[in-house]
Amino acid sequence: MAANVVILDYGSGNLRSAERAVARTGVDVTVTSDLAAAAAADGLVVPGVGAYAACMAGIEALGAGPVIAERVAAGKPVLGICVGMQILFESGVEHGVETKGLGLLPGSVTKLSAERIPHMGWNTVDVPAGSRLLTGLDAEARFYFVHSYAAQDLDLLRGALVTTASHDLPFAAVVEAGALSAAQFHPEKSAESGYLLLRNWIALL
Repeated sequence: MAANVVILDYGSGNLRSAERAVARTGVDVTVTSDLAAAAAADGLVVPGVGAYAACMAGIEALGAGPVIAERVAAGKPVLGICVGMQILFESGVEHGVETKGLGLLPGSVTKLSAERIPHMGWNTVDVPAGSRLLTGLDAEARFYFVHSYAAQDLDLLRGALVTTASHDLPFAAVVEAGALSAAQFHPEKSAESGYLLLRNWIALL
C-alpha cells in the first residue's frame, strides 16, 4: 500500500501545488484541516506563505500545534515548507514584532542580513555529509527561494543536520532533526531538485 501524506490546511500555503508535487512521488495525498487525519498520517506536510504571525495565528486557531509536536515526539515524520519551516522555530521577528513559534527547533527567524531583499529566485545549497533529504543531489542543483526572513543563527542548530544557502550571508535552507524536516525553499516550485527532496522524504516514511 502507498504511504498516506496529509498536507495541513490551516489557511496558509500553496496547498494545491504542494499536493501535486507530493502526489507525483506516488503516495496518497490529502489536503485537510482534520487534526485526527494529520495525527494518523504516515507523513505530515506543514506549508506556509506570507507573514509569520499570520501563519501562527492559523495554526493556533486550528489547534494544530500540539498535533505537530506530538508527531515529532513520537518519531512520525513532519515536513515544514517555507513559512511552514519558520514557525517550527521558537519565534519569528517581523517589523520589530516578535511572535512565538512552535518551539520544535531552537532559535528565532529574523530578517535576512542582505543588501537585496527579498531573496527571490534560484540558488544553490551546501549539503552536509549524511543528509538523507538531499541524497543524490547534484552539486550545482538549484532550488527556488522567495523569502525575506530565515533562521540565521546556525550555531543553535548544531544538534541537527543543516543544509545552508547564502544570500550575502548563510542561512538554514534545510534542517533535518529526527522526525522533523524543514525546507526554506519551495520544493513544489524547484523542478527536479525539489522532486528529489520530496522523493527522499517519502522514502523515510
